[in-house]
Amino acid sequence: MEGKQERNRYQIVHEFEGRTFDEAVKKALDALKVSREELDVKVLSEEEKGLFGMAGGKPARIRVKLKKK
Repeated sequence: MEGKQERNRYQIVHEFEGRTFDEAVKKALDALKVSREELDVKVLSEEEKGLFGMAGGKPARIRVKLKKK
């Protein structure tokens, strides 16, 4: 599974990144094999484009955990 994983008191928390927020969420959904409604998503950092939209920007980073049932 791509992404960083850590324990957060009672739940496992995962971190993902992508070129955009949507790409990061899609990576999380694919890796965890759940629907969007089953995840709590927190934005750690939004993507930043490079100068004139070129390479060199920063990816979007998110932290996700499964919602309690």
